[in-house]
Amino acid sequence: MTANEQRRVIGVADAAALAMAAAERVLARIAENSGRVAICLTGGSSPKQLYQLLATETYRSRIPWQRVHWFIGDERFVPADDPLNNMGLARAAFLDQCAPAANIHPIPTATADPADPDRAASLYEEELRSFYRADTLDRARPLFDLVLMGVGPDGHTASLFPGDPALDETARWVVGVPRANVEPFVPRVTLTLLTLASCREMLFEVAGWPKRAILTRLFAGENLPANRARSTGETIWLVDREALPEDFG
Repeated sequence: MTANEQRRVIGVADAAALAMAAAERVLARIAENSGRVAICLTGGSSPKQLYQLLATETYRSRIPWQRVHWFIGDERFVPADDPLNNMGLARAAFLDQCAPAANIHPIPTATADPADPDRAASLYEEELRSFYRADTLDRARPLFDLVLMGVGPDGHTASLFPGDPALDETARWVVGVPRANVEPFVPRVTLTLLTLASCREMLFEVAGWPKRAILTRLFAGENLPANRARSTGETIWLVDREALPEDFG
């Protein structure tokens, strides 16, 4: 099976339409679970419009905030109020005004030592295991209802970079990243492919013409981290017209 066969690509007109389509998918996944819901957010520029949309009355009124828990796929060792802090972006856009504080689960980079990113990774792994109430991920019982993902210019996703040994991690749920391949060049913490895959749906959001070059490489099947990230359930790529390769069809 090729990479293209392992994902469903949905083309949309522009970034605004992408945010709306993503918001509807978030709501659909929440509606499918009558119990405790877990959503893993992503950083970067792509999800910002989605997060702002979720804060509007149209969407926030449809979310049962008391039973939805919000996690993050990766984090940078920057202050919590830094614009480059992934969970900080989500908190400012919608979480702090909508979600109970106890339901927001940031990676503890703000209080951890950047010289020891694996320590922060271990703490977050403990939190995930506690939430999941098991030490081993069961394919039949995904950790997350939805995992949001993005794609970097080098094909990285979360903070899993090309050539990183963490791509082949099969035991740890979360790992430290001593140095990133792209700016900001700071240590990071990231969920592993094993953990990100434990979801009912993995949803990539890709918008803008600068992403067309890397999507062309990914859709051609190049062995890059974003091509190795896939859900045990559905893997969906929402792509706007500017980012979609010209020969894609």
